[in-house]
Amino acid sequence: MRRGLRFVPLALLLTVVLELLVFVGVGRALGFGAAVLLVFAASLVGLVLLRREGMRAWRGFRSAAAAGQPPGGQVTDGLVGLGGALLLAAPGLVSGLIGLLLLVPPVRRLARAGVRRATERRVSSMVAGDLFGPRTVRVRQGAPQPTPQPQQPVVVDGGRAIEGEIIEPGRQ
Repeated sequence: MRRGLRFVPLALLLTVVLELLVFVGVGRALGFGAAVLLVFAASLVGLVLLRREGMRAWRGFRSAAAAGQPPGGQVTDGLVGLGGALLLAAPGLVSGLIGLLLLVPPVRRLARAGVRRATERRVSSMVAGDLFGPRTVRVRQGAPQPTPQPQQPVVVDGGRAIEGEIIEPGRQ
């Protein structure tokens, strides 16, 4: 099992507890009916945005594919938009706020860059190139660094082969 997966149940439990605490706090501040109405309205807006973001992502993917461009940018933008809309559609004030933030363009741009970096780390370089196009590399210009001089190999016993046995550490 992967290391991060064992914390998923704990994270889900903490998320539910946080959502309940925030709901109770908002219910005390605004009233129970207003808190329920706020959660319902956020979920309704999320469902409408879910459809819109899904269609937008699909159109972006198709236009990139038709133009012969790598579709990775449109795919990651669509994933972030769909994730934001899905979080907004999920009943809860904290998840709704996070989903709403993911739909704001500057935050969306940051999330899109994070999704791209995570994807590039998890897939091969060839697949990443197919998805996102050629990678850009920063080159610093400045004083040239001295190249290390290769060391001469150490010659033992006149260069003749030495018989021996390799013993791994701890296995004697």
